[in-house]
Amino acid sequence: MNFRAVRVTYALSKSRVIAEIKECLLLAVPLAGAQLSQAATTFVDTVMMGALGSQIIAAGALGAATFFLLLNIGSAIVSAVSPLAAEAYGGGRVEQVGRVVRQGLWLSVILAVPVTLLIWHSGTLLGLMGQEPENIALAEGYLRAIAWGYFPGLGFAVLRSFVSALSRTRPVIVTMICGTLFNVAGNYVLAFGKFGLPALGLAGLGWASALSIWGMFVALAIYILSQPQLRVYGAFANLHQFDGKIFWELVRVGVPIGVLAAVEGGFFAFVTLLMGQLGTVTLAAHQIALQSAVVTFTISLGISMAATVRVGQLIGQENPKGARLAGFVSIGMAAVFMGIMGIVFWIVPGTIVSLYIDTADPANAAVVSLAKTLLGVAAMFQLVDGVQVTAAGALRGLKDTKIPLLIGILAYWAVGLTCGYTLGFVLGLGSVGLWWGFAIGLAVAAGVLTWRFSKAQAWHQISSQS
Repeated sequence: MNFRAVRVTYALSKSRVIAEIKECLLLAVPLAGAQLSQAATTFVDTVMMGALGSQIIAAGALGAATFFLLLNIGSAIVSAVSPLAAEAYGGGRVEQVGRVVRQGLWLSVILAVPVTLLIWHSGTLLGLMGQEPENIALAEGYLRAIAWGYFPGLGFAVLRSFVSALSRTRPVIVTMICGTLFNVAGNYVLAFGKFGLPALGLAGLGWASALSIWGMFVALAIYILSQPQLRVYGAFANLHQFDGKIFWELVRVGVPIGVLAAVEGGFFAFVTLLMGQLGTVTLAAHQIALQSAVVTFTISLGISMAATVRVGQLIGQENPKGARLAGFVSIGMAAVFMGIMGIVFWIVPGTIVSLYIDTADPANAAVVSLAKTLLGVAAMFQLVDGVQVTAAGALRGLKDTKIPLLIGILAYWAVGLTCGYTLGFVLGLGSVGLWWGFAIGLAVAAGVLTWRFSKAQAWHQISSQS
């Protein structure tokens, strides 16, 4: 055996892994930071809800779950801009990148009109789902305010996907941090009635979020128009022109992504509705624990977005071996981060709960106790949650979206919800049983999606390049 050749091969493999880790970090850190900033908006809303009382945090859970589920679904659909633009960019097709972005904006408008109307009338739907009338009335005020932020939310997702596909992620995090700071100030002013303005309560939180989303969309658009390196792509040129071929390619790739987001997000939202049937204490504790899990999940989501871009760029460069490495590096990074977060959830649940609600107030004792228990369950599924979302992102870079959708339906609804309902209602574990359903569903998704990426058809080209 030629041991020198083996050492050289090992050194080259190690250097490629290190180089890919650096490339992934350059993309993932700003994108993860941007996602964390976005989660911070919901976190701040939840903290403000807690300051307004347990009734408000329970109603706010319904409103936030409804709006952000629909926003995440729409954003997931238009995120098809990312793999298509990344592949075109990797192949040096400048005009194609611009066409993809313009059709992404068309898709945003077409999606936003009916969904905004749905959000406006969602109070009726919450009533049909058996929620308490007091919670519905409060949630409806919040939803009718934040509904005005739906279109700019989709538009921002398109522009974010565009600049990320070009590996220019820094403006995304700057824009989102500024939006979060604006949202914090807006929450304080509008919810509590400062500077002579009326105290709007929960509805004020909705108005502040809508205004901050508009600000982020406009700010990122101005940045793109002000940069000569980005203007060459013509993202806003001839917006009136409809390109059916690219539009339907976006739909073909994006709709399964959106439906998968609906499958996953709908799973969590449906469980939130089940929590509502168990009472206000259970719903409030669930919202606290879920929001904590969302904060860590957003970091993995940022890594997942980086995986989509890196895999798409390398496929565009006809380098499937590099794309495969990029995907597995991203999955590994997410696994390490979420494993650490799981340890944090397990060790200091009380500290985490105290960020949302006054743990010293005897009136909150039941909420605090249950929230700490749910965080213990969340600690168990952190790692698999990070793996499943990043594996899905890597598959999107290959424009593989239909089979992951089927995997999601199986994992979340057939396995996760069935197990959660059985544990929670049949075996009497209540909210804890429902959360164990989360863990089981996410574990199944993580395993199958990672296996799918390892067996992707694109890897058949590797042997001819090795």
